[in-house]
Amino acid sequence: MPSRTTQTLSGTHQVLKNTSFEITVASWLMNDGWQVFQPLLDHGHQTDILISDGPNFYRIQVKTVEASGGDHKVPCQWSNNIDCVVFFARNSNWGYVAPAFESTSRRLNHPEHVRFNQDKKSFLKAFHKLPVKS
Repeated sequence: MPSRTTQTLSGTHQVLKNTSFEITVASWLMNDGWQVFQPLLDHGHQTDILISDGPNFYRIQVKTVEASGGDHKVPCQWSNNIDCVVFFARNSNWGYVAPAFESTSRRLNHPEHVRFNQDKKSFLKAFHKLPVKS
């Protein structure tokens, strides 16, 4: 069995972990029938994943947080050009799907946010509960 013999820099390791969450969300959405696009470079545009059902497109931001519960406050780190934020608890097996918000911060368990377990079925159920932006 192959084993990695080189050290990964801590910054690089963090990028790899964050990207793995983005790929997980993309996979779950593709399994649900969405067309999924990932920008080659999203620096400054806050779009990790772009999805489409054909005529409609939606921008998704994926964030990881060190949270021990739903009372954890998350800052708004995007402009009003995204539709949805997916938060993953790095140290647990749950997350929240949230419509993008404009306030400076919000609790993860805000009434508009939907909690999910980190599996496809639970995520998709939460994702489909989000209101559609008009």
